[in-house]
Amino acid sequence: MDWEAFALSLRLAAWTTLVLAGMGLATARLLAWRRFPGRSVVEALVALPLVLPPTVLGFYLLALFSPEAVLGRLFLRLTGDTLAFSFAGLLLASVVYSLPFAVQPMLRAFEAVPAEMREAAWLSGLGRWATFLRVELPLAWPGVLSGLVLAFAHTMGEFGVVLMVGGNIAGETRTVSIAIYDRVQAFDDAAAARMSALLLLFAVLTIGAVFALERRRRDHA
Repeated sequence: MDWEAFALSLRLAAWTTLVLAGMGLATARLLAWRRFPGRSVVEALVALPLVLPPTVLGFYLLALFSPEAVLGRLFLRLTGDTLAFSFAGLLLASVVYSLPFAVQPMLRAFEAVPAEMREAAWLSGLGRWATFLRVELPLAWPGVLSGLVLAFAHTMGEFGVVLMVGGNIAGETRTVSIAIYDRVQAFDDAAAARMSALLLLFAVLTIGAVFALERRRRDHA
C-alpha cells in the first residue's frame, strides 16, 4: 500500500473541497436566483468537465499552466515555481474538474428553497447576507453537503487530469490512482488490488452518504 500517495490524495481532496465550498456556493446561488445575459454560457462551462474526456481537459489545463502561457507565466513570476507538475497546479486542476460535482447538488438545493421564504425574511428586516445564513443555507444544507462529499470523492479517484497536469512525482503529485496504475505496470497485482479495494470502499461509503442526504432533503422538502 502506497500510504504516501493515499495521504497526498486526501490532502488534495481536502483542499479542493475547501476551495469549492466557497466557489460552489457562490456559483450555485448565482445560477439558482439570478437571470443574466450569458447565464447559459456559465452553466455550460460549469458542466463541461462532466462530458469532456479527462485527458482533453488535462491537455488544455497543461497548456494554460505552461510558463509560455499567461497564467503559468504570472504564477511563475509571483511564486518562482511552475504550475505544471506541482501540487499547486494539481489543486487548480482539481477545482476545475470537480466543480460540477459540487455545484449541481447545491444548485438543485437552492432552487428548491421557496422564493416566498426569502421575501418574507426580507420583509422581516433581514438583510441579504443574514437571509442567506439564516434561511437559505439551513434549508439547502443537505444539497450543499452532498456536493462537497461528491467533490471530495471525485478528487480522490481522478486519474486522467491528474496524470496530464501533475505527472507522477512521488510525494508531490503521485496520487493513489496514479500509484495503482504504477503497480499494475509493475505487475504488482496484490498492491494494486489493496489500493483499489480501499478506493472502492471509500466510493461506496460516499455514495451511501449522498443518498442519505438526498433522502433527508426530500423528507424535509
